[in-house]
Amino acid sequence: MSTTSPAANRWTDKLPATVNTTVHRLAIASLASQIGIIITGGAVRLTKSGLGCSQWPNCVPGSMTPVAEMGIHGLIEFGNRLLTFILAAIAVAMIVSIWRMRSTHKTIYRLSIALLAVIPAQAVIGGITVWSNLNPWVVSLHFLVSAALVMAATLLVNRTGALRRGETSLGAPAGATQRFLAWTMFAASALALVLGTIVTGTGPHAGDADAPRHMFDPYIVTRIHVVPVYLLVAATLVALVLAFRHAAEAKLRTPLLLLAGVVLLQGVIGYVQHFTGLPILLVLAHMLGASLLAAAAVNVWDRTTGKFPF
Repeated sequence: MSTTSPAANRWTDKLPATVNTTVHRLAIASLASQIGIIITGGAVRLTKSGLGCSQWPNCVPGSMTPVAEMGIHGLIEFGNRLLTFILAAIAVAMIVSIWRMRSTHKTIYRLSIALLAVIPAQAVIGGITVWSNLNPWVVSLHFLVSAALVMAATLLVNRTGALRRGETSLGAPAGATQRFLAWTMFAASALALVLGTIVTGTGPHAGDADAPRHMFDPYIVTRIHVVPVYLLVAATLVALVLAFRHAAEAKLRTPLLLLAGVVLLQGVIGYVQHFTGLPILLVLAHMLGASLLAAAAVNVWDRTTGKFPF
């Protein structure tokens, strides 16, 4: 005998039974919010508001909210903390929207659960960031976890988009050469993101005047950072040529063009910011580019290899 109440049944009956436009839009909102929290986190650091709230989970001793003495920096840091609740609300809405499909579309359900489950972990990492006085290694971890969430949200968008169109896959995997190139692009992008955090941790934008910095040579770590970028550029160009030469790989043209555009944009911003003394608006644009790179690279990998479950 079922123990589910009629009221509960009526509530769940109102939820979507198939992936529709609303579900897909929630997936897009998940991706946009994950990118957005990276940008706002960057703004906290670039405005030297990293310790605008000097405690965690309280903002200041004895208060969850900033006090007048903290000034604008307290408001900026506390505002970024509040955005976590928006991420959580979107993640919960995503799970609710696919609740009736959790047994038939297990991958999108698990991705949705992961996006929600990591939010508390990110909050804890944020707390450790404050407790460690903005240690650059912890700050790097905070960003890299967010980049991984951007990738997960991209996988979610791909699947909800295909299901909304009535498709049951992203298409057959590409040929061996394209698969190799996709793995290369994915690995090079990931390495560039990791090394980029080391460059950032060596640079001047610490988030607070007293925050520790890496003691590396800025010139050397910057040179090392661009090595995987060059590999990424080469692999992307080869993949594009192959995709336009072979009609069977036409489905990869748009994802590859998007990746190429992001890489070009990142390269231009990266060089300009380097030779102009790292102005904060360009650094913030570079962080946006890093987020878009994470999404574009995993999008190409996903559509090319077919390795992630649909």
